[in-house]
Amino acid sequence: MPSNVSNIQDEKLKGKLRCVVVTPEKAILDTVVDFIVVPMFDGELGVLPGRAPIIGRLGAGELRLKTGTTAERYFVEAGFVQVRSNVVTVLTSHARKAAEVTTDLATKAAADAEALPSGNVAERANKAKARDLAAGMKRVAARNASA
Repeated sequence: MPSNVSNIQDEKLKGKLRCVVVTPEKAILDTVVDFIVVPMFDGELGVLPGRAPIIGRLGAGELRLKTGTTAERYFVEAGFVQVRSNVVTVLTSHARKAAEVTTDLATKAAADAEALPSGNVAERANKAKARDLAAGMKRVAARNASA
């Protein structure tokens, strides 16, 4: 039997999505929106209310939240995403407003990635993760420059 709290939450979310972004330090975001685009490791996932449950691997890139005609953008690092009961939960090591990601920051991340050693399997994996992060930052910085 559902509680009064869950009934109120269900009514509030009718036709909407709740987006929760969590990092190891704190919850960055907890808001209700109309539409969400999540960067996955192999592309993007658009989520509308009523979406079937899914758990996926998050890629470094831009998280877009749309409510009416307004849009919010965040840069998120790799992690995981869960969609369940109109709640999108993003677990990532770091998240920030997309406007904070500059071309200089993306260029530095790419240079740092290339400077990493690649002598063994673990080092190559770390270098690949750093390259993916830098590529995601470059995409967000390019979108910031064109906006």
